[in-house]
Amino acid sequence: MHRETKVLDEKFDELVKYCMVSGEIDQNLYTEYDVKRGLRDSNGNGVLTGLTEISDVVAYNFVNGRKIPSDGRLYFQGYNVMDLVEDLQNRRFAFEETTYLLLFGELPNKEQLETFLQIMSECRQLPDSFVRDIIMKAPSLDMMNAMQKSVLTLYSYDEKAEDISIPNVLRQSLSLIAQFPLIAGYAYQAYKHYHLDRSLLIRYPKEGLSTAENLLRILRRDAEYTELEAKVLDIALVLHTEHGGGNNSTFTTHVVSSTNTDTYSAIAASLGSLKGPRHGGANLKVENMFEDIKANVKDWTNEAEVKAYINKILDKEAFDHTGLVYGMGHAVYTLSDPRCVIMKRYAKMLAEEKGLQDVFALYDLVERTAGNIIMERKKLQKPVCANVDFYTGLLYTMLGIPKELFTPIFAIARISGWSAHRIEELVNKGKIIRPAYRYVGHHKDYRLLEERN
Repeated sequence: MHRETKVLDEKFDELVKYCMVSGEIDQNLYTEYDVKRGLRDSNGNGVLTGLTEISDVVAYNFVNGRKIPSDGRLYFQGYNVMDLVEDLQNRRFAFEETTYLLLFGELPNKEQLETFLQIMSECRQLPDSFVRDIIMKAPSLDMMNAMQKSVLTLYSYDEKAEDISIPNVLRQSLSLIAQFPLIAGYAYQAYKHYHLDRSLLIRYPKEGLSTAENLLRILRRDAEYTELEAKVLDIALVLHTEHGGGNNSTFTTHVVSSTNTDTYSAIAASLGSLKGPRHGGANLKVENMFEDIKANVKDWTNEAEVKAYINKILDKEAFDHTGLVYGMGHAVYTLSDPRCVIMKRYAKMLAEEKGLQDVFALYDLVERTAGNIIMERKKLQKPVCANVDFYTGLLYTMLGIPKELFTPIFAIARISGWSAHRIEELVNKGKIIRPAYRYVGHHKDYRLLEERN
């Protein structure tokens, strides 16, 4: 048996070599045929593939016909996110209100908001025995995969799973938005119990509490949290709800929804996209990078020492040897990412509450210096700013949220945007999304099996 396995391994290695060689394409052909790799043009701008009214991402001003980099602006259904967050000073929580805005196109009045909160509270439950039969069985090492499994299984509990009429899709969307925190939280508790040999804790949501409050209750053994902690998590959820139709997971929602498939399949596909470290998994990369910086930089306040280590990271001599400073740079934003600006403000407040000002100061120093270093070394004309992922991991760490849940929390927020875009795709009855690939291989004459070498 061992000998057979060894032979299979050797044959498989041979197949891998064939696969890698046959899959290589001459990179010059992308330029020759003007192929927009990653659906981006030569300047890195996204290729226009659709229209949306849900959100707008702005990074430039136009002056006398010229594009001038500006501080980033993000609009949800026409409203500047900065204004939405500023108004939160007068109220406690806003994730649910932001979800209403994204789904229905306007901010709710008091009566509409109260009704919506009641609907969301009633949706905040899973089918009977779902936690025991689905989440607790064969728990995954990765919470995003656990969430995909749960979402796909919910299809079996829905008598109208295939119905893609707008009223039914809205019903499904509201249920999934309300259920996502439970799925993620319970999946983590199952993982912790079965893989880390920790006590199993399943706490049900409490009526009248916000999504942020209930999530902290589900995750914490004592179910306690400060007002600032819940507020910070709520702000993080608001900022992650939506970011235009072109980000990978939202575009995935549009692509899959354009086939007229069911809601559960569409959202599971979006989760698969968000899981990737180039997308939703980026905040974890940032946090791991800072753990490395803290371990290797002796004086966190020494700007020269910090700069020297950033250069080592860029030279592929430190951290993960990719040459990337994670959390720096964005495909659209230039001078600033408005989500990062807001996150930074709340990260500072939370650091002061927890006595972690020195850690926050290190993040601030890296942010202030890394952009300029990257611009100088790569001779870039476009400014390099910190993106939303830069402070997200720090916020979650200060909230005591385990790293396994960094990306799932992104999903808990972004499903509001995915749902809005899915409904937009279905309402507008667009064509199935089908971009083209140019064939650059060679046609060959067929040979019988006994004639092949």
